[in-house]
Amino acid sequence: MRKGQNRAISAAFGASAAVLAIILASPVQAQTKAPIKIGVIAEAQAVAGSSIPQAAQLAAEELNAAGGVDGRKVEIVSYDNHSSAAESVRAFQRAANEDHVNAVIASYISEVVLALEPWTGRLKTVMVSPGAASDVITQNIAKDYSHLKYTFHGYLRSTSLAQQVCAAAKELLVDQLKMKSAVVVSEDAAWTTPLDAEYLKCLPTIGLHVLDHIRFSPDTTDFTPIFNKIEAQKPDVMITGISHVGVQPTVQWKQQQVPIPMLGISSQATNSSFWNDTNGATEGVLYQGVSGPDVAVTPKTLPFVAAFKKKFGNFPSYAGYTAYDEVFYIADAIKRAGSTDPDKLVVALEATDYVGTIGRVQFTGKDSPNPHALKVGPDTITGLMLQWQGGKQVNLWPAKVANGKLKFPKFIKVGAADR
Repeated sequence: MRKGQNRAISAAFGASAAVLAIILASPVQAQTKAPIKIGVIAEAQAVAGSSIPQAAQLAAEELNAAGGVDGRKVEIVSYDNHSSAAESVRAFQRAANEDHVNAVIASYISEVVLALEPWTGRLKTVMVSPGAASDVITQNIAKDYSHLKYTFHGYLRSTSLAQQVCAAAKELLVDQLKMKSAVVVSEDAAWTTPLDAEYLKCLPTIGLHVLDHIRFSPDTTDFTPIFNKIEAQKPDVMITGISHVGVQPTVQWKQQQVPIPMLGISSQATNSSFWNDTNGATEGVLYQGVSGPDVAVTPKTLPFVAAFKKKFGNFPSYAGYTAYDEVFYIADAIKRAGSTDPDKLVVALEATDYVGTIGRVQFTGKDSPNPHALKVGPDTITGLMLQWQGGKQVNLWPAKVANGKLKFPKFIKVGAADR
């Protein structure tokens, strides 16, 4: 993190703290007014999704312990969508029509968020996604702003994710290890279409020649043919785009002693339970993240991690960090709007400038190609590249916040010439 970024984050953090100090009323007042209701529609049983309702609840408890928001208690109304778009739509309809929530935090699955997006306009209900990545989410807003303006993309777009992966790969793999070739390996899903397109553009620019581009069904259970095909081409690295799968390919990668490192997006690897889920097979896997257990991205990151670990017994997945932040900046927007009216809330959210656990949260404008996307860059959100080492998630990039050095298990051979 550069000095300029440090100053920007510190200044914004101070502003955020001041805003929160203003919106927090006395505990007695918080119990006397109608609560602010935030619906949370998430994959509560999924590795990456389980942190979403937990983190949202923790944020609400912290707000309420300090007195609520403008004398109002924050109430989380949770719905388990069982990773189903149809169940998510039913939950959204119930949240808006029956439970009368003031905003919704919904899903890490792009297909789910895309299914919900039209309903935000039909029911005039603000929705923020803590983990979906497809660029189409914000592209849709650009095409029909007046109807879809109620949707906010609270996680990085797939294109931004790919750009961060390429930036990290250049420093860690090309500059340090002199790697020259790669195979792109992604699950076939809405979010990986723009991800892979950007991979294929940016990898050659950093010096990694793409030998092959493989997309597989998320229902795949045997990755042996895929690994055999990749190994025959002798790339220096596999660049991944996996989220719905994770345990199976990682376990088989280790079992079959595939000598090629994996670096990229692996959503399930962001959860601290992934070590036990894979029985340690994730050793050496490199994955992009927005925060990590021992990485002080902002002054809020480590306190959140400690509180989450104390309450739930494990560290959050990437979507836990974003869901936690979203409760706070939704509450902030309601205070600034002076209302829970959805149109006024949209205007307030568009003006968000909030330092959370993942960096400085600001949204792109309504006239941009991707309205309501998170701004990404040195003064907002830079992202991380972490590696599983000895049961811990160690950050390697950017160097300014790195807390470890790159290392691989013995079966990994660095450089195609060694295989």
